[in-house]
Amino acid sequence: MPTQYDHPSDTDLARLDALLVDREDDWWNSFYEDRARPIPFFVRSPDESLVEWVDAGHVHAGRALDLGCGNGRNAVFLAGRGFSVEAVDHSRTAIDWAKQRAAEACVNVRLVRQSVFDLQPTPGGCDLIYDSGCFHHLPPHRRSSYVGLVTDALAQGGWFGLACFRPEGGSGCSDDEVYERGSLGGGLGYTEERLREIWSGGLEVRAVRQMKEQRPESGLFGASFLWSLWAQKP
Repeated sequence: MPTQYDHPSDTDLARLDALLVDREDDWWNSFYEDRARPIPFFVRSPDESLVEWVDAGHVHAGRALDLGCGNGRNAVFLAGRGFSVEAVDHSRTAIDWAKQRAAEACVNVRLVRQSVFDLQPTPGGCDLIYDSGCFHHLPPHRRSSYVGLVTDALAQGGWFGLACFRPEGGSGCSDDEVYERGSLGGGLGYTEERLREIWSGGLEVRAVRQMKEQRPESGLFGASFLWSLWAQKP
């Protein structure tokens, strides 16, 4: 069901932003600094669901935007498949890592250190927008503007792909508890019903499934505590 945070005013945005201080720049820079940490997605492998969707021919090489790109693993994959890729992350250390990954793979990725909410993408300028792990770190009051950003940036017929926490992968916090605690608790988990509700505004949700666990030798990333969602702009 929709919540009171789904369509905040500009005043409410500023007020609610001020309540959440657990994911500032220094935190994310420190998070990505030690590349040897046993973090599941600190790998080179792209998401299995992204590879499956591209290999199946659902989305063809075009203009791609990777939101919250982290170490660049999905952006590098897309560039290697012929996409023109722009990848964005708020963390300096994540962008530095992604630049190294792109150079090692000999692919061209336009990497931008910026908040996704400071982006000004060309309306209808993207054939594919992909998000692996950004959405579930957004506070509830930023969801609707994020959905609007994605929807506006997609071309007609363009695709949006998402990998985000299932309920068991997230913190278990309700929207109200996020603000009571001043923290997302490591990220929010979503039910399939809630995901469909959030993303069905301007897009048509085509598929939602649990990600498939992968063996290290597969060359793919997949974790069963994540959803894979695909939606298309009519």
